[in-house]
Amino acid sequence: MLEFTDRVILVTGASGGLGSAVTKAFLDAGATVAGVFRSGAPPVSHERFLSIHADLAVAEDAAHAVERARSQAGRLDALIHLVGGFAGGQSVAATDDATWKRMLDMNLNSAFYAMRAALPVLLAAGRGRIVAVGSKTAVEPVAKLSAYGVSKAALVALVRTLALELKGAGITANAVLPSVIDTPTNRAAEPAADFSRWVTPQSIASLILWLASDAAADVNGAVIPIYGVG
Repeated sequence: MLEFTDRVILVTGASGGLGSAVTKAFLDAGATVAGVFRSGAPPVSHERFLSIHADLAVAEDAAHAVERARSQAGRLDALIHLVGGFAGGQSVAATDDATWKRMLDMNLNSAFYAMRAALPVLLAAGRGRIVAVGSKTAVEPVAKLSAYGVSKAALVALVRTLALELKGAGITANAVLPSVIDTPTNRAAEPAADFSRWVTPQSIASLILWLASDAAADVNGAVIPIYGVG
């Protein structure tokens, strides 16, 4: 089993279906988790869980979240960026400004602000991991999902660019691209689907855990599909 004792992991989107699984995986491995969520009660009650409210689509909130994690936990070893959202169903011609902006804010700008804020801390330490969760749609566009697909494709470009910039710095940046994730929200949205063909949050969490470990030191700039059997 991978060990993360004395490591501090910043998990964004910690209250979501995937965020809960990722948070649990790191806690079970001995890490301290600083979990960022936008509203509501803390998603986890644990002595090694630090609760941080922030809207990462706002640059100042992202900077505050990183600083609070570093100051309260004393260090930062990895940023696991899970924040994202879905909207679509219209052609490019019919896509409204609000949907376009919402997808860019949720799926791209939040990642940029979080990564930009975390980088000085990781660079000062001379080591670290950045893992972002995107979507299969980033590399396989779907008609009528332009805002969503473009925002996820841009996230991949951001991660790959960051990986190039971080060569030799002891920090890696990688992206994980799931297909449909088996969460309560997605089940409610597609009640007639065959859920057994979707990828589980636990499978994604296991992959993220490995990418954040010392064992993955040679993996940088990877864009890893995890599509389940669907």
